[in-house]
Amino acid sequence: MAHSQQRGKEYYALLQQLQEIDFVLVELNLYLDTHPTDVNAIEQFNDLTEKRWALANEYEKHYGPLQNFGRSYSGYPWQWNDEPWPWQV
Repeated sequence: MAHSQQRGKEYYALLQQLQEIDFVLVELNLYLDTHPTDVNAIEQFNDLTEKRWALANEYEKHYGPLQNFGRSYSGYPWQWNDEPWPWQV
């Protein structure tokens, strides 16, 4: 029983970390849409994207696949302003 309780704690801890990072990535994405030359924000976005990938890989290794934001890095300036957008292709 202790093993399943510990696994539950790890599961929820990883999910919470992923949700927190996803929230910040969405906010940074919105910010960068209007401030595409903010190099500090782009660096923060890319750093969090890397951290998110590592957490997602750990989660998926133990608990299965995920679908979410933060899957790509951005160059400078912020590249999501370039058309066509992925959903337009």
